[in-house]
Amino acid sequence: MQIKFASVTVSDQDKALAFYTEVLGFEKCSDIAMGGVYRWLTVTSPEGVPGAELVLEPAAFPPALVYQKALFDAGIPATALITKDIHAEARRLREKGVVFRGEPQAMGPITAVIFEDTCGNLLNLVQPHA
Repeated sequence: MQIKFASVTVSDQDKALAFYTEVLGFEKCSDIAMGGVYRWLTVTSPEGVPGAELVLEPAAFPPALVYQKALFDAGIPATALITKDIHAEARRLREKGVVFRGEPQAMGPITAVIFEDTCGNLLNLVQPHA
């Protein structure tokens, strides 16, 4: 058994696609119309696990919006992204205008920092210690 898809709820799929590709550096994988204004939209990381995709899930279900806002307001990340050099990555993203919630902090076996994805989510950027 494998994990193929993980999802983040996004307030605007076009805005999310721009952020995840142009800012984070992911690549669009799937973009399939699903009727109406929504689509099956996924991105993948060129540095990540081959075949793993992140679904940019439209916030079309009202309880999903409540949950997304509750996580954001509580400062809880929707998901985590891994990097080999958190300080360089945070610097690169800040230069692109990404809003961070502080500086990278050592936390046991990891160093981590939270940032905003412009689509209603907080993401945790994590560097595992060797």
